[in-house]
Amino acid sequence: MSDTPSTPFTASGKKKARIEIIPLIDVIFFLLATFVLFTLSLNKIQSLEARLPVSSQKPDPDQLPPMIIQASEGEVVFIDQNPHSITDVYNTVSQYKDMQDKAGKVTRVLITGDDSAKFGNLVKIIDYVKSAGVKEMSLETTYRATGK
Repeated sequence: MSDTPSTPFTASGKKKARIEIIPLIDVIFFLLATFVLFTLSLNKIQSLEARLPVSSQKPDPDQLPPMIIQASEGEVVFIDQNPHSITDVYNTVSQYKDMQDKAGKVTRVLITGDDSAKFGNLVKIIDYVKSAGVKEMSLETTYRATGK
């Protein structure tokens, strides 16, 4: 064992490369402290209370619930939970509208889709319902299980 202390130089006189970790830790703590102080100084987001209007009309107890048309995978469409082809939509809606018109009621249709429905098929269904003469049509945007 030699008593000579280790030097940062090699035998040829060149300086050895060393990684200093202390300055890196100092920088990380500085960034952490800055981030903490910044987040503590953020103000809470103030919001206004929104009062949405309430309908004064009561639902007509004699009015039937809307016809529900649900697009599914491929060309399959569920009309009131019964499977049909997408080409049957126009005829089925037309018959339903004629029945409602004879009873003196407004024809209402709810169009929805499951998680495997294609956007193009929903557009086709909307076109079929419009061409059948239905004036009250709604689109449901929440998830509904297939055939429900």
